Amino acid sequence: MDNQIIVTDEGLKKLQDELSYLKNTRRKEVTEAIKLALSFGDLSENSEYTEAKDEQGKVESRIVELEEMLKNVKVISDSDIHTNSVNVGASVRLLDVLRNKELEYTIVGSTEADAMNGKISDRSPIGSALIGASVDEVVTVSTPAGDRQLKVLEIMKK
Repeated sequence: MDNQIIVTDEGLKKLQDELSYLKNTRRKEVTEAIKLALSFGDLSENSEYTEAKDEQGKVESRIVELEEMLKNVKVISDSDIHTNSVNVGASVRLLDVLRNKELEYTIVGSTEADAMNGKISDRSPIGSALIGASVDEVVTVSTPAGDRQLKVLEIMKK
């Protein structure tokens, strides 16, 4: 699988902000928690120390993950977003043919997906089915509840 991470400018800023927070704030907080836990003595029964060390592992792991992501990032600028077919960064208005219900999604890279706010990943079942589709095209998406047919009504820049 392609390890390139596609993000919008907003997505890039979020990744950079999270990395900065983890390196400059959270790392120091965890180090202080470890120092405090060490002051309690006997490490064999020191749950504060164990929890702080676990948190340190999670923070360091996420820092490495974010740094790796940022090495492979491709930023989609407004000029990369076209309205002749569905692509990352575009918003799309759809008709769920079976339910006769309109939907609207913005197609984003996997790191920016937020289904509750209408942002779906280009690698999700619906997102990957829509990539490359044009207005009036009907795509079939396999879901756990069965196949869904989605008709592309409009492709927009947000």
